[in-house]
Amino acid sequence: MTTASIAAAVAAIAIAGRETGAGVLLGMLAPLAAAGVSWVLIERTFKREPEQLTSLMIGAFGAKMLFFGAYVVVMLAAVRVPPVPFVASFTGFFIALYLAEALLMRRLFAGG
Repeated sequence: MTTASIAAAVAAIAIAGRETGAGVLLGMLAPLAAAGVSWVLIERTFKREPEQLTSLMIGAFGAKMLFFGAYVVVMLAAVRVPPVPFVASFTGFFIALYLAEALLMRRLFAGG
């Protein structure tokens, strides 16, 4: 997930230009961090205590809601990143990374 995200961010910056780079990179960071951490926790929990996976995911959902809300407010209000590249990047990476995580979970649950 990390390698693909960095490659996509570099490509987006190359296409859109350096002036939008900060918005693109900052839009990528929170979804990448959250998806990476949650994937590691999901994989470890499933291998050790699969019966705890649902409660872990519910707790992680709540934590991510708070984290993403605070992150977006801080980036747009305090850091003042360019809003259009930031929101486009955040949304795109959020969708892509959680799709990747869902596909990885499907493979994990199928025993692969």
